[in-house]
Amino acid sequence: MTTGPRLTPGRPAIPADRAAAHRMRRALAEELPKVREAALAWRNGLAGLFVGLLGFGLVKGRTDVTKLASPYDALVGGMLLLSLVCGAVGALYLLRAAHGTPVATPLVLESGAGVAARYAGDHVEAGRALRAMRRGVVLTMACGALLVAGVAFTWYGPVKDKPQLLVKTPSGTECGEPLRVERGVVVLKTDTGEMRVSLVEATAVMAVEVCPGTAPGG
Repeated sequence: MTTGPRLTPGRPAIPADRAAAHRMRRALAEELPKVREAALAWRNGLAGLFVGLLGFGLVKGRTDVTKLASPYDALVGGMLLLSLVCGAVGALYLLRAAHGTPVATPLVLESGAGVAARYAGDHVEAGRALRAMRRGVVLTMACGALLVAGVAFTWYGPVKDKPQLLVKTPSGTECGEPLRVERGVVVLKTDTGEMRVSLVEATAVMAVEVCPGTAPGG
């Protein structure tokens, strides 16, 4: 003789139980459409935010990343690439949450059990759509933050040093940023101020990235 838990019928349903069951069924029926609607609202709101960011990016400022000093040029490039990836994946998540996975729905005649199974499937899909919406929102916000940071570094990051001009004369060597040439004399900007060097007396003139004895970026 086996022993174990015995199943006994519960009490008969009362009107309150039937009303609770109807509310539960209605909540399950409305759950997925509400999540879809929320995902659409987030998608439209974030799209408006990025329109504003685009207008912000059009404000006058430095636009050439190659003018930035190292390693800021690589940093900005990495930020922009990561922003693109986050934006693309976030958009896919939001589309998944708003419209679901593109799959065919089988056509079946619904019985009582079929309706219950459909509600259960909608409940599972609502949970997946909610998770996709949350991930999409986080990734899209990360995309915007990276984009703003990249633009800020492009505007305010240190620029590359301009090419320097080294001029050798019998009296010595001068090196600095060329400012102007006037009547055979080149004016160089050096650490000690402007220096005027006669090109007539020059024995060698060459462009260098860094003047001798000067640290890069200094």
